[in-house]
Amino acid sequence: MDFITVLKFWFEEITTEQHWKKDPEFDSLISDRFKETHKAAMAGELFQWRESAEGALAEIIVLDQFSRNIYRDKTEAFASDSLALCLAQNAISRGYHKEVSPERRSFLYMPYMHSESKKIHLEAVKIFGDPEWGSSALDFELKHKTIIDRFGRYPHRNEILGRKSTPEEVEFLKGPDSSF
Repeated sequence: MDFITVLKFWFEEITTEQHWKKDPEFDSLISDRFKETHKAAMAGELFQWRESAEGALAEIIVLDQFSRNIYRDKTEAFASDSLALCLAQNAISRGYHKEVSPERRSFLYMPYMHSESKKIHLEAVKIFGDPEWGSSALDFELKHKTIIDRFGRYPHRNEILGRKSTPEEVEFLKGPDSSF
């Protein structure tokens, strides 16, 4: 598979709403079409994609977004987060973020928002604080950062990752905006 197939699927074949909605049929579609590509990305076999901005973006989407669909409610959904973050950091250091449209760029930045590191969220605030994004992207990042600053992790992942929730996290999870 080539990276263009990934980008066409993510940005042309499906709707924006499908990016954010939990849907078993959609998860199955991504798994059927891209599970082998995801395995190749996890093995570092898509390294040639990183020679272009669009290719780097496609690999990040496979590792950061598709993993959440392919492995919904399983530990593996988050297993490639660190790799996706490293690839996003590399893409930014190469200036690739300036070569893709803002719509696409948001997915290049997404691994920062998904990180459970306070240090990474300080960087995410800078990235999403760019005036080009307007306030909504920064507001969404700040909601994520607030959770990380408070708990040092995303409590809604605890059960999936086999982590014991603290009483404070249990209370938090009962409220609105406790997961994304």
